[in-house]
Amino acid sequence: MIKSLFPYERRNMLEDLNEEFEILKHEYTAALKTLETEISILLKDFEFQYKYNPVEHIKSRIKKYDSVVNKLVSRNYELTVQNVKEHVHDMVGIRIVCSFLPDVYTIVHLLESSKQLVIHKKKDYISHPKDTGYSSYHLLVYVPVHLINGVKMVEAEIQIRTLAMDFWASLDHKIRYKFQGDIPKEIKDNMYKCALDISDLDHKMLIMNDKMQSFAEINKMDEMI
Repeated sequence: MIKSLFPYERRNMLEDLNEEFEILKHEYTAALKTLETEISILLKDFEFQYKYNPVEHIKSRIKKYDSVVNKLVSRNYELTVQNVKEHVHDMVGIRIVCSFLPDVYTIVHLLESSKQLVIHKKKDYISHPKDTGYSSYHLLVYVPVHLINGVKMVEAEIQIRTLAMDFWASLDHKIRYKFQGDIPKEIKDNMYKCALDISDLDHKMLIMNDKMQSFAEINKMDEMI
């Protein structure tokens, strides 16, 4: 149990956080439902207008209590609800996985057009990948949650990436978990090379898709003659 991993003086704080966390979780759950609904409406409208769905799949979650505690402790923050609100920005998380690279930016623009969401931070790790090779586009947004006592703006993180990027990120996460963050240099170097290969694959698949669309348009024109 996570409580046993902490010194005695921190255990009372952990118990207090656990009780308050359940209250906070209620707001985050409502924010997730609101965000899922807004994204669903935007995507359906986009598909209706353009006859194209740029999304392969969507995953969502509320960050688990143990993960929240570990994140606060690793950053030397006290175990308080206020620190959860201020320093854990991905309590509500949604990952949108797209088919092709331009689709990522299409989704970003689509979310920017929302009248419900307030985007307060953007991180383009596609144009500027992390040192590890990680690529994705992150948006930190505020989601309006309508509760009995009024409207609360709850923070959430949206990650947008291609299938290839998601493949690399998922395996990278599992490898880092096995080594508990202390990854041998050889593994790091190879993972970075794989990230470059993934980026190259994304561009190759995009070129092939563009060619297929060109062929389809030519065939359509031929049928009309």
